[in-house]
Amino acid sequence: MLEKLLTPESVAVIGASRTPGKVGYDILNNLVTCGFEGNLIPVNPAGGELLGLKVYTSLRDYEGKVDQVIIVVPGKYVLDAARDAIAVGAGSVIVISAGFKETGEQGARVEAELAEICRRGGARLLGPNCLGLINTENKLNASFAGSMPSPGGIAVFSQSGALCTAMLDMAAGRNMGLSKLISIGNKADISEVDLLQALARDDATTVIVGYLEDISSGDKFIKAAEEASNNKPVIILKSGTTAAGQKAAASHTGVLAGAETAYGAAFKRAGVCRADTFEALFDYATALSMQPPPKGDRILIITNAGGPGTMAADAVEKADMQVVELDRNITTALRAKLPAAASVANPIDVLGDADPDRYVEALKAAQQDPDVDGILILLTPQAMTRPVETALAIAENIDGSKPVLASFMGGRDVLPGRRELAAAGLPDYESPERAVAALKAMYQYGVWKRRPARMVTRFPVNRRRVERIITRRQRTGRLQLGEVKAKDILKAYGFHILPGHLAVTPEEAAEVARFIGFPVAMKIVSPNIVHKTDLGGVRLNLGSGREVEDAFELMTLRIKKHAPEAIIEGIYVEKMAESGLEIILGMTRDPQFGPMLMFGLGGIFVEVMKDVTFYLAPITEGEAIQMLQSTRSYEMLKGKRGSKEVDIHAIAGALQRISQLTTDFPQIVELDINPLIVGEIGSEPVVADARMTFAAGKKHRAGSRE
Repeated sequence: MLEKLLTPESVAVIGASRTPGKVGYDILNNLVTCGFEGNLIPVNPAGGELLGLKVYTSLRDYEGKVDQVIIVVPGKYVLDAARDAIAVGAGSVIVISAGFKETGEQGARVEAELAEICRRGGARLLGPNCLGLINTENKLNASFAGSMPSPGGIAVFSQSGALCTAMLDMAAGRNMGLSKLISIGNKADISEVDLLQALARDDATTVIVGYLEDISSGDKFIKAAEEASNNKPVIILKSGTTAAGQKAAASHTGVLAGAETAYGAAFKRAGVCRADTFEALFDYATALSMQPPPKGDRILIITNAGGPGTMAADAVEKADMQVVELDRNITTALRAKLPAAASVANPIDVLGDADPDRYVEALKAAQQDPDVDGILILLTPQAMTRPVETALAIAENIDGSKPVLASFMGGRDVLPGRRELAAAGLPDYESPERAVAALKAMYQYGVWKRRPARMVTRFPVNRRRVERIITRRQRTGRLQLGEVKAKDILKAYGFHILPGHLAVTPEEAAEVARFIGFPVAMKIVSPNIVHKTDLGGVRLNLGSGREVEDAFELMTLRIKKHAPEAIIEGIYVEKMAESGLEIILGMTRDPQFGPMLMFGLGGIFVEVMKDVTFYLAPITEGEAIQMLQSTRSYEMLKGKRGSKEVDIHAIAGALQRISQLTTDFPQIVELDINPLIVGEIGSEPVVADARMTFAAGKKHRAGSRE
């Protein structure tokens, strides 16, 4: 798909310059000096010769084949240069020049015209406003970067050209080879989706690394990233996620979800390893390009000092992995080979005077133990330490059965040893915490790779009922759904709704209560009141007709006093639910990625602790269970800390039903069930309160997305 971009046989440079230091000169010079073996066609109105090559005054004067055209001219000449590229049949165009949509509306219009010229001509466009690209496999340096990386398995793409050069420098400093480096700039045509698709199929690439400031198409990104992650690790640093998206003040889900949450949910769904910092981006890439993911989370630490070992153990536990003990038979054998003062617990402390042989014995023991999934080797420079010899000995005795990461802590004294580790393909980090973070990323990728096939359950539902409610509301413009109508929709999708009815007089409320049976709950119904409890609009456990009538009159008076402008439609009288654990389920529709489901425990867990989790719909039962397990309050669901175990699968089923509802009906932009009352195993959860919001100004046709 991007062959003419990544593996061209001929490259033209429109705007080739004779002045060293100018971009037009540097790009042509990189193509020449880095060894590109295809045809090079410099273009400059002055003609003549440059770097031993004939310079053409116009690209149209060249009569041969042109696969790729690099445009390095002032912005006002770019469109003409693009037309010249199309005229000679170029399959790809790289526009280095700036001055397009990043400058405002006029620049955006010119950029759109540039993209259209290339589209009509059948050429793929990289940029504009980019650094160019590098492909070490064919020695193509079509960029103005200052250096050519050594060949390797890591492919890098970046929306920032400056970060491309920083990545090149960091890769060189870590002795990491690259397969590709691609600056995507303004993404007028080629985007992260195209590159994920191409790099997933690229045999020279083993790990994909990316820096993004925005994502062009949420659905396409998730599909491309998921397909790529199935083949090789994808690690992405996403910036610009702190500004919250549009949200309704009425919705817990909307308040808690923002751009940051949406990207996190999308990356989790697609198996992307998310780096939070530029440093972590390469920490994870180093580990995943050099070592296999661990099969589990049981980590063993080898150290020559107690402090760093303790630091590493703390980091492992904070990362929700296990500091595993060696098998007793293996520790017995190891004890015979280490000094009496050495510790054979975890961490294994080979002591400050450890020679390479002690490290080797500890390493062999860890590799022999089937209960160890990953190994972290620490070294601090003490008087007797031999970093180079130790690094070589470690490298020679790794059997490849499980990942081995190192942290040679220090500076000048350990630097030669760190170089040997890098040369041997062993990831090395300046601190134990960074090494453990890399191990955690490797472990999470391994878990994602081993996930079962996604099977989304479809429940039998009454879609027509929901269509009628939504159509009527959109026609009238009443887009906020209160409890009564929201429960009608949820009932159509299989949620358990207790008997209830809207009453407009005290006498009618008492009659409803006697019909459905005491005790009952009463709740004010008003399109202007969202948080009913705050205004005294909720009464519970009413046990007689007199109590119901009195409550009706008192609630009405209170609401008129505290919210005199509110329209009161009546009071909803409902059968009182049995006691249980109160949870909150919700959905907010992200403009890029679609419906995001939310789960959290009610009360302090959501309001104060913000202990919630999000996942993109559609969702499987296994993913719903993972949502519950990822919260700090999961132990309460399991019946620990004095509480009874609740029906976890019933909660998972409720999440799946919300998933189906909100993928069937894109008109629903927000949904809250607060609370859903969940009982013990075998009981049916009850929707105690709910609300929804519909999109304005559009009449969607219901459709599902699996």
